[in-house]
Amino acid sequence: MKSNFVSINLRKDEILIKLSEDATQEQIVMELKKKLTELKKLYKDEKTPIRVTGKILKNKEIEEIQELIKDKIDVEIDFDTPKSLGLSSIKKTFAKEIAVSETKFHRGSLRSGQKLETEGSLVIIGDVNSGAEVMASDNIVVLGALRGLAHAGAKGNKQAIIAAGLFDAVQVRIANIVKEIDRDEEPLHKQAYLSVIDDKIIIE
Repeated sequence: MKSNFVSINLRKDEILIKLSEDATQEQIVMELKKKLTELKKLYKDEKTPIRVTGKILKNKEIEEIQELIKDKIDVEIDFDTPKSLGLSSIKKTFAKEIAVSETKFHRGSLRSGQKLETEGSLVIIGDVNSGAEVMASDNIVVLGALRGLAHAGAKGNKQAIIAAGLFDAVQVRIANIVKEIDRDEEPLHKQAYLSVIDDKIIIE
């Protein structure tokens, strides 16, 4: 019986790779290796981006699949996996879809001059005060007030989000996109949710 853990659809402006939700990482990698050889033949000078969808993947699984594709075809790869964030302590505002990733919890507030960096997502149980800086390769969630600099998706992940119990920062970054906040124009946000839409950081 032919396995179908990986399906590849050619679209006008992208190539969609769908992973079966029932497949193990080993099955996906094995089938992807075979199919990438065929897919590579379609690439000549084109740089059609690849979007991977379907199964929820862990960070390490995403990295393995990304390296596997990059090894064969040098193109932009976007992972569009179903997303969830299981933090019941965060209000409904944050119950939107957020990429699953390794999460580090930091208990306590950050003072001016303090800097915290992490791979994956970062949850601060406290405040990030003015002059402090937090950076994560995925999402940043601040349960208290965010007044310092937050840089989510620091390795280029535009799907990353920033969420805060009180948002009072003057600048935020997601991937390579920077948003300067003008206090006269932008009111204080309680339970703010920041994400990238059309290459702009939007505050909800």
